Amino acid sequence: MELTPVIPSGRQVIESYGAGGFRVTGILYARSILVFPDATLDWPVEGIEAVTLETLQPVVERGSTEILLLGCGARMTPVPAALRQALKATGISLDSMDTGAACRTYNVLLAEDRRVAAALLRFG
Repeated sequence: MELTPVIPSGRQVIESYGAGGFRVTGILYARSILVFPDATLDWPVEGIEAVTLETLQPVVERGSTEILLLGCGARMTPVPAALRQALKATGISLDSMDTGAACRTYNVLLAEDRRVAAALLRFG
């Protein structure tokens, strides 16, 4: 029985993650990334303290994201309420969690054809 969700071709699927980085649709990224259903971008953010509305501007500018999953690294770290509210004002709901959970949740929401993106901080 096939348990892997069927995801349309051309979509950015997070295949693996770990200390070495991320594998998204066959491409290895050794740094933090922004993942959208149709593209994966470098994200020059090294730690949770650098996550701001400004560093998340590429997500806002796309205009197609309703849910943004923030992968905080090895452990979930709360984000400031002001950041959450600023994103909400643009129509984006922010959900922070550890990076592994963000990767898994992104793939599930992608399979459900939700308007999702992931901002993923690499481990360590």
